[in-house]
Amino acid sequence: MRFPAVVDDVTVRLIAAVVLVVGVIALATSQWWLYAVLAVDFSLRAAFGPSASPIARLVQRWIRPSVPAPKRPTAGAPKRFAATIGAVMTVAATALWVLSLVTGSSGAVVGVVVIGAVMVVFPALESIFGICVGCIAFAGLMRLGVIPEEVCLECADITKRRERILAERAERQAA
Repeated sequence: MRFPAVVDDVTVRLIAAVVLVVGVIALATSQWWLYAVLAVDFSLRAAFGPSASPIARLVQRWIRPSVPAPKRPTAGAPKRFAATIGAVMTVAATALWVLSLVTGSSGAVVGVVVIGAVMVVFPALESIFGICVGCIAFAGLMRLGVIPEEVCLECADITKRRERILAERAERQAA
């Protein structure tokens, strides 16, 4: 399994909506263990792609088919980077939660809440407005040369892929 070079932006936004709901529930109810669930999901998605993510699979199988919007191809590499950021954040929140359980540290709980707030804002921006903070960071790191261009050569010209997908869809409808 590997992360696809191109993913459907509608599906990505729906996945972000599920993460948003879980993040809001975690914050609203102080159910910090939910960050461990998100940490596993983000880690699987970042390491192996959406097909390894239970949340992505749920969205692809049950939610996306009921959304009539056509597929919108978008670059996969920045989305993988965003999933990696989500993994780091939720692993940190989980570690702080465990630390608070072991030590009773209120500072650790504050850290969990701060990370939890970020884990509400980022998926809200993605799911509601289509603003991927991880993708923006990815693009900035590419401009700075931290991430080499080769990492995203496959996704550099997404417009040609979109044209191909639209042409294939038209052919299927004509048949």
